Amino acid sequence: MNATIRTLVGIAFTSAAFAQAPGDPAPLLAAQGEAMKAFAAMDGTWRGPAWTMLPSGEKRTVVQTERIGLFLQGTVRVIEGRAYRDDGNVGFNALGIISFDPAKKAYNLRSYALGRSGDFALQPTPDGYVWEIPQGPDALIRYTATIKDNTLREVGDRIAGSRPPVRIFEMTLTRIGDSDWPAANPVPPR
Repeated sequence: MNATIRTLVGIAFTSAAFAQAPGDPAPLLAAQGEAMKAFAAMDGTWRGPAWTMLPSGEKRTVVQTERIGLFLQGTVRVIEGRAYRDDGNVGFNALGIISFDPAKKAYNLRSYALGRSGDFALQPTPDGYVWEIPQGPDALIRYTATIKDNTLREVGDRIAGSRPPVRIFEMTLTRIGDSDWPAANPVPPR
């Protein structure tokens, strides 16, 4: 791409960004940054055992890792999850982005995994969070997490109609360190 095209693309991108949010962005950024504090206990690197129930009914166990940190001046939280099989290969990899919309006063989890993506309502709780994936008119998968004493425990339950919930996922991770990901080491201007 020559310099002229790069410049035009940069101008178009910048213009589109400013068109989306006219006015002073400081109040929005402040509200988003404040809202991210509800999930501060998530930050860092985590590792531990996990299992998931496959559609076939097979229970697959893995070593789950997560790295979680703030991005965009602390206004969004980014999550990368990796599940390692017994042979050390990555069997599952996901990316999540937590954001807050001050106008709606609502959190959103944008998730990318297994070739799919989606936006899901996310609710902070006094000791973690809850989010759900709709599965049709009267079914969903509910993920509930608790974070206490450097342990992040998340469970997933399939809920369909009036039937009892079925546990399909569980992970118990131990915080193993801090992380400056994803904000660290940006590309410098020169």
